[in-house]
Amino acid sequence: MRELTVELGERSYRIKIDDGLLDRIGPEMAALGFAGPVAVVTNTTVGGLYGERVTASLRDAGMRPVVITLQDGEEFKTLGVASTIYDRLIEERFERSSPVVALGGGVIGDTAGFVAATYLRGVPYVQVPTTLLAQVDSSVGGKTAVNHPGGKNLIGAFYQPRAVYIDPGALATLDEREFRAGLAEVVKYGVIWDREFFSFLESNSGALLAPGPEITDAIERSCAIKAEVVSADETEQGLRSILNFGHTFGHAIEALTGYGTYRHGEAVAMGMAMAARFSVTLGLCGPEEARRIVALLESLGLPTTPPEIPAGPFIESMKMDKKVAAEKIRFVLLDGAVGSVVVKEASAEELVRFLGGTGGRAFEG
Repeated sequence: MRELTVELGERSYRIKIDDGLLDRIGPEMAALGFAGPVAVVTNTTVGGLYGERVTASLRDAGMRPVVITLQDGEEFKTLGVASTIYDRLIEERFERSSPVVALGGGVIGDTAGFVAATYLRGVPYVQVPTTLLAQVDSSVGGKTAVNHPGGKNLIGAFYQPRAVYIDPGALATLDEREFRAGLAEVVKYGVIWDREFFSFLESNSGALLAPGPEITDAIERSCAIKAEVVSADETEQGLRSILNFGHTFGHAIEALTGYGTYRHGEAVAMGMAMAARFSVTLGLCGPEEARRIVALLESLGLPTTPPEIPAGPFIESMKMDKKVAAEKIRFVLLDGAVGSVVVKEASAEELVRFLGGTGGRAFEG
């Protein structure tokens, strides 16, 4: 068992990583003091694979699991879908002490977490991520949200889980495209925080394409970095914004393509490539550093060339990003080299020149 802690005073919680942990969710939650009804929010795919294992463990530990199954896909991360969860919790007479378990990927974690944050003004919840992207990123840190047609994650709350239980064994049933999409967030941690970790990813890119010890090591290091950042800046007043490297471009790609064309990690990969190239354009780093990022993403089978979207709609979409301040778009960009980043506002002229020229699809100069 590998264990990490997100240090937030009385709201601190553990991240546990271990093969077979899905079969021990019941005892783990019982040890936290939970009893009675437990809402298990999952989707049609994950529920069929792991729902019975988790609910059996909860029942064996004396709890009463109530399974709430959603459709699978980013397009179902909406207020309307959240409302169906509220309906079931009310029907089952869930009280403020009744926990919610998010069993699934990022969509399930974000949606179930948002419901937990807002039902009865807040009920406890536990993250049980089953995709690589959720295991290394979205399950940790307490960002909960649903999408709006105007932008991704515009309706949400900071609300920390009581625990995060990661079973790397769940990755064995993850489809190849979703697995690779999760690697985008892993690469991000090397770019923003740890040059040595980035080098590890470069050296092990082949082994990272399937479950194994290298992936488990990458999960642990990614979670450790995120835990450190979140512990220092829970509500993104400063440092935590570096976790958005590639996301401003990536979220715009998702919104402008209807949320169904690309997986989140694929959009983030394209966004990171664009952010790296934009860093070069602004003179923040040399082209060799940006090329390393693009090369690593491509070696992991991730897209680095964004779709051809006119500069105007791209900029308008980015203006809806949650990090916009005083109508100025802020980007996380390379600060000299991989392993260090800076948050920088970009002018409309700089963006138009960048997006209107190559569209971020190539290095300039």
